[in-house]
Amino acid sequence: MGSGQVTDWQGKHVTVAGLGVSGVPAAKALHGLGARVTVVNDGDDARAREQAAELEALGVTVRLGDGTAPDSGSAAGLPDGTELIVTAPGWKPDHPLFAAADAAGVPVWGDVELAWRLRKPGAADWLAVTGTNGKTTTVQMLASILEAAGLRTAAVGNIGVSLLDTVVGDEEYDVLAVELSSYQLHWAPSLRAHSAAVLNLAPDHLDWHGSMEAYAKDKGRIYEGNRVACVYNTADKATEDLVREADVEEGCRAIGFTLGTPGPSQLGVVEGLLVDRAFVENRQENAQELAEVADVKPAAPHNIANALAAAALARAYGVPAGAVREGLRNFRPDAHRIAHVADVDGVAYVDDSKATNTHATQASLAAYDSVVWIAGGLAKGATFDELVAGAAKRLRGVVLIGRDRALIREALARHAPEVPVVDLERTDTGAMLQAVQEARRLARPGDTVLLAPACASMDMFANYNKRGDAFAQAVRELGA
Repeated sequence: MGSGQVTDWQGKHVTVAGLGVSGVPAAKALHGLGARVTVVNDGDDARAREQAAELEALGVTVRLGDGTAPDSGSAAGLPDGTELIVTAPGWKPDHPLFAAADAAGVPVWGDVELAWRLRKPGAADWLAVTGTNGKTTTVQMLASILEAAGLRTAAVGNIGVSLLDTVVGDEEYDVLAVELSSYQLHWAPSLRAHSAAVLNLAPDHLDWHGSMEAYAKDKGRIYEGNRVACVYNTADKATEDLVREADVEEGCRAIGFTLGTPGPSQLGVVEGLLVDRAFVENRQENAQELAEVADVKPAAPHNIANALAAAALARAYGVPAGAVREGLRNFRPDAHRIAHVADVDGVAYVDDSKATNTHATQASLAAYDSVVWIAGGLAKGATFDELVAGAAKRLRGVVLIGRDRALIREALARHAPEVPVVDLERTDTGAMLQAVQEARRLARPGDTVLLAPACASMDMFANYNKRGDAFAQAVRELGA
């Protein structure tokens, strides 16, 4: 089961590591192809038991709370006879199961690798997107543009829609807009996209990858074997470096996007217009208008960058300029992504709960001139000095919540000592309402109260969606 396609799965012993969004479709697909499938899952909660029962009814073997330890029933935790492991993206590379697989010479694929290998003849091209922040929005924008061009498409992958289900399903597509995480790319060595983009690179998930270098290397895998375009961010040299290092097909072009005036082979912004100097005749002199900045919602700088990246991938696929404009106009961002909730007493309240790391929060803060910032949660090993120093002049005040708020408070003391800070110790369900009330007290007409936590949510909320919902509800109570 090396680099080639597997055409006969009948009787192959495959171990699927993990249930969830990727593991269950993988187990079903492999079982349907005739493989003998065993699923191992670290957890044994109610959701896992429900998924296990569904798979066992099909004839799949499931072992809950198993698969990690050497004493899990077979040599080094590897189920007997395993010829291939297909892993959920969250399982770390240093997991004992993979060490056992390596020792036994058993290959490990991710769900994306499996989907790539299971494509049918004449299957849809993949336009792929990764980056520390902005992936989901960019992929959704791209799908909207492709749809406006009359193409059969879907936004799939790390966005929460199973890529595997899309590939093996009956519906036919012309091209797929594919969001890929660094986890997924780590386990997808054979992937070869039509064109791909790395939006940005900032420290994230370093506990999983082990180092920034390993994280960047996994992100850079998205460019390997690209046929038409490698799209990079001119403001983030690390993304261009990844293009330079990639082994691509002959004729594949490096295409930059910039918030400034674009050079040849770039897309950028000129006098309120998104323009293309990459996919035009005589790109040394000509530029093609694609859309107005006002067509991008919201028109925050980082979101305009997302739109340019989506447009670059669409143009690489041959989409006309008019479809770019129509697709951007039709696009509506998901909740909790720099979403305007309400204006109360001349103050705007904005929910960017999805800003779960410092890089995303930096972009969010840069969109506003005067901010009362609500921040805090689980820091995930992050430091906040650079973020606070860069945003200090924009801060009217700060309200801190969550377990690791002291790290942000200390950075504020070092770099913005004059900014008033409210430190909330409470972590109950009423904490967000109090945070919004305190923010209202600090704000002045014309300010923006911005929930951009720079931290994960799980210390206080089930996920960033619930945190954003709590913020929106608190704002509505203010308005009432």
